[in-house]
Amino acid sequence: MRKTHALIEVALALMSDPNGKHWGYDLSKRANVRSGVLYPILHRLLDDGWLDDGWEEAVNGKRPPRRYYQLTDEGRARLGALLQEARSDARFRPLLQGAG
Repeated sequence: MRKTHALIEVALALMSDPNGKHWGYDLSKRANVRSGVLYPILHRLLDDGWLDDGWEEAVNGKRPPRRYYQLTDEGRARLGALLQEARSDARFRPLLQGAG
């Protein structure tokens, strides 16, 4: 997978809670990427087996169910490795400063 600033931002957002459920809108805000950039990345991660997805249960009919994304074991390992590689790449250092 080609390393881009958007991919690194999304990886950082996902890895901030590697075992949690992530919703698209929240990921978009935390990664600071537009939905038109985010969803192709998420679909690539789904296709590669790095993410699973599902739908939350309806909440009292007040809003439609939301789709969530969760990292797979492979996804946690691969994104962790991707972020480690990015730390040695000068293009991504500003993004990774202060990131665990």
